[in-house]
Amino acid sequence: MRNILITGASGGLGAAVVAAFEAAGDRVAGISHPEYDLTRPEECGRAVAGIDGPVHALIHLMGGFAGGRPVADTDDGTWRRMMAMNLDAAFYMARAALPRLLEQPGGRIVMIGSRNAVRPAANLAAYNASKAGLVALVETLAKEIGARGATANVILPSVIDTPGNRAAMPTADPGTWVPPAAIAELIVWLASPAAAQINGAVVPIYGQS
Repeated sequence: MRNILITGASGGLGAAVVAAFEAAGDRVAGISHPEYDLTRPEECGRAVAGIDGPVHALIHLMGGFAGGRPVADTDDGTWRRMMAMNLDAAFYMARAALPRLLEQPGGRIVMIGSRNAVRPAANLAAYNASKAGLVALVETLAKEIGARGATANVILPSVIDTPGNRAAMPTADPGTWVPPAAIAELIVWLASPAAAQINGAVVPIYGQS
C-alpha cells in the first residue's frame, strides 16, 4: 500500500482525488487549510513529518484565484497572495517532501496548474504569472529527480466543475467545464507505475471550453 500526500484535499477537486486514490487501494494523507498554512515552509515540513512511512507521491492541488484588474491597477496584496498560494506553497511542499519521496524509486509528484499558465488572460497578471511559475518549477523538478527513478508532472485544467465555480459563475455553462473525476483519474494514472516514462509533462485537460 502506498502513502499518497494530497494538499488541498478538502476542496472541490480534492474530494474527488482523495476518493480516486482510496479506490485504487492507496493510503491517503490529506492536508488542507486551516489545519495547515502551506504558504509557510515550516507548516509544509510539519505536514510531511506527519506521514507514517515513506512518501510515495505528492499530489499538490492547493491553489487560489484572484485578480480582475489590469497590471497598472493590480495591488501588491493580490500579487503576493497569488504568488504565495500558487507558487510558494508548491515550492515549499516539494522541498519538504523530496527527501522522503526519494528514499525509494518510483516517487511521483503531480501538481495542478491552470490553462492560464500557457494561455494568459487579460486582467489576471498575478494569477497567470504564478501558474506559469508553477510549470517552470515542475519542469525543473523533473530534470532533477528523473535520474532517481522519480517523476514530476503538471496538469493544466481549464475551468473545473466545482460548487465554488458554479456559484462564482452562475450564468456559465458548466457542461463545458472539466469534471473533477476526470482530473482525478488522470492524476491517479500519472502517479502510478504505468506512467514511469512520463516526466516533465505539461498536460492540458480543457474539457469543451
